[in-house]
Amino acid sequence: MKSNFKKTASMLLALGALSPAARAVNDLPGGPAVRQLNLHAAATRIAQEQAWLHWFMLITCIVIFIAVFSVMFYSIWKHRKSKGHKPANFHESVTVEVIWTIIPFLIVIGMALPATKVLVASKDTTNADITIKATGYQWKWGYDYLKGEGEGLSFLSTLDSAQRQMSNDGAKGVMPDDYLLKVDNPLVVPVNKKIRIITTANDVIHSWGVPAFGVKQDAIPGFVRDTWFRSEKTGDFYGQCYELCGKEHAYMPIHVKVLSAQDYAGWVQGEMKKVAAKQDDPAKVWTLQDIAQRGEKVYAANCAACHQPNGKGAGPIKPLDGSPVVLDADKSQQILVVLNGRTTPTGQMPSWKQLSDTDIAAVISYTKNNWSNHTGQVVQPAEVQAQRGK
Repeated sequence: MKSNFKKTASMLLALGALSPAARAVNDLPGGPAVRQLNLHAAATRIAQEQAWLHWFMLITCIVIFIAVFSVMFYSIWKHRKSKGHKPANFHESVTVEVIWTIIPFLIVIGMALPATKVLVASKDTTNADITIKATGYQWKWGYDYLKGEGEGLSFLSTLDSAQRQMSNDGAKGVMPDDYLLKVDNPLVVPVNKKIRIITTANDVIHSWGVPAFGVKQDAIPGFVRDTWFRSEKTGDFYGQCYELCGKEHAYMPIHVKVLSAQDYAGWVQGEMKKVAAKQDDPAKVWTLQDIAQRGEKVYAANCAACHQPNGKGAGPIKPLDGSPVVLDADKSQQILVVLNGRTTPTGQMPSWKQLSDTDIAAVISYTKNNWSNHTGQVVQPAEVQAQRGK
């Protein structure tokens, strides 16, 4: 009896741990809301018009449904055989034919005109204030500011490593409101400016979209697509990759931070200073200690999500700790894998050409001299530069 009681108590405690109260989250401004049934709160004019179209189409269809089925059921009930009604026997009626052709035609035109207006406006990417290229990678986004204020800036946007670790641990305990939506480098744009987003991909098809802006555009390898938005609100807005792109698809969020014109100018100035500070001389010769310290940061930001912080890998992801390629005395083997990626029977490692020569040299040096790997080898930026394009 006591044993059964203990088992029941344990089950109740387990259920309590999984109760909604234990998993309570709040609405995320600019992102999903708890028990959200409607579209996201619109931050652009296009998104507002899409929301209007949504309700217009829904109400129109409901009215048509009620009208048609009301007439049909009334006719069936009122003229049923049990009341002695007999079916009418008639053939062609020009009047009826004209009516049931003209009315649907007018309905379709009434629905198509506003929809076409919004669709055409959503595709008009001319006269943009800022042009940004968004490149999809497995599994992160790369942003390049091509035109306008901030031109020349470039960075990767990756899921926050702490949140990825939460997921790896089974999402236990209370999750933050932005769970699996927080990134290390959000896309930053100014308010009330037309932002053109050019999309492409490095490996497979991805899709860049932010519901609050009313935009979603596929990113296809070898092709260029574009879309645009003009946020009328400052704040943080969230989206995700909307195309199933592989096993890490759920870990590819989009975070857009909209700032005032003054704050955006300050952000651009600060980022330009960081870029200038990071300009490395590819001919510089680094010591193992210095380049390994830099490589540790590069590894944590870009590699640890798949290969794990301990370098052991997981599932089809090969371990770096004790890897023959990492331990090989021929450093070019690992350099080429990092630059060009590699396809194996169990999976695919993406190319990391978007990283600088110094960052690639640093992360390779770090992996060659960390965990149980103690090769003493140092990879210099010049060696990486020499291998590019091979």
